Amino acid sequence: MASVRPAAIAGMFYPGSGAALARDVDALLAGAQSDAAAATRRAPKAIIAPHAGFIYSGPIAARIYALIAPARACIRRVVLLGPTHRVAIHGMALPGVDAFATPLGTVTVDTGAVDALMQLSFVGVSAEAHRLEHALEVQLPFLQTVIDDFTLVPLAVGRASAQQVADAIDLLWGGDETLIVVSSDLSHYLPYAEAQATDRATAQAIIGLRTDITHHQACGATPVSGLNLLARRHGLTPRLIDLRNSGDTAGDPSRVVGYAAIAYDAPAPDGTSAH
Repeated sequence: MASVRPAAIAGMFYPGSGAALARDVDALLAGAQSDAAAATRRAPKAIIAPHAGFIYSGPIAARIYALIAPARACIRRVVLLGPTHRVAIHGMALPGVDAFATPLGTVTVDTGAVDALMQLSFVGVSAEAHRLEHALEVQLPFLQTVIDDFTLVPLAVGRASAQQVADAIDLLWGGDETLIVVSSDLSHYLPYAEAQATDRATAQAIIGLRTDITHHQACGATPVSGLNLLARRHGLTPRLIDLRNSGDTAGDPSRVVGYAAIAYDAPAPDGTSAH
């Protein structure tokens, strides 16, 4: 019998019923503003998306997921990485389950990818690290909505190096069928104006492909830095799609959390820029 990691944050970070969740995700995507050229671009190879409750970060996440929708029939695998918030781990952890569930249904874990990753010394299994972790789960309703059918490679990132993250992602890089998603928020609990300045500098560092992002700048600093190592290697071009904080959406402006939506475009098949 297949083992399933049940939804842990349904009813808290997002609606607990499938119908309400579908309505909310559809509304967020419908309200997402994308640039005029988006329809003519290939979908990004990789993205960074925030992971707070939908009322806070959903509008920012929707901006980046709207760019994925045109490739909904092409993408077949999502490599999803995010930091651990509740359980400290060394290296990176797979969940040891066959599928992840949300109120929108279940997503099958890619067993072939799991087997390949388990050959790496810094990748292990920790059901506990995944059991209540929101960073990965909060991305799933968007992914389930903008992609027709896909398998999942869920990696919780703990005390690991950027190079280890890069090695794990590169093992599964693939082609247009594989989407890389890094889940990360930016600054935490700064006053609104200070957060704006801090997050603006962090966003510029990320799109400048810096690989020394700190955890004070982004809770997902390690997977972000690892992705940037690979972006350099594979010639990806990052674009800042949105940069806001909880004070812009639904939070107290005296103590905000920062959110960025960043797309990484692959070179066009002829080797030219995808822009």
